[in-house]
Amino acid sequence: MTIYTIGYEGATMAGFVATLQEAGVRRVIDVRALPLSRRPGFSKSPLAASLAEAGIGYVHLKALGTPKRGRDAAKKGDVATLTEVYDGQLELPEAQGQAAQMLALADEMPSALLCYEREPCHCHRTLLLRAVGDGREVVDLFVPFAG
Repeated sequence: MTIYTIGYEGATMAGFVATLQEAGVRRVIDVRALPLSRRPGFSKSPLAASLAEAGIGYVHLKALGTPKRGRDAAKKGDVATLTEVYDGQLELPEAQGQAAQMLALADEMPSALLCYEREPCHCHRTLLLRAVGDGREVVDLFVPFAG
């Protein structure tokens, strides 16, 4: 099974949706702890509405997000602290339950894990799939920059 990842940094909603559609993604699994964004259209409700218009499902799995300390470390490029914090997050029962849910959802239909960072190596979604991906093929999608 394949699971996709995508970040919306530097993206427009049109480019984001087009990238998902071109890859055949039918569901977005939002793995942000706080599904809010200063980028227009990427907060939870407007994002879900735009995806629905395009025939793409949306699920938010809050427990798979990064706690504040980890997000702060990621912003500073401190991957060691991000990894330490996120590994701790994944040990929580709620996160383990949502990780199993994420894999089941991805097995049902082509799905993409969503977070902010454009580069997956700078994002917890890579740590998540390394920890619980069960050998699934990972395809990182990149939205063209808005310009």
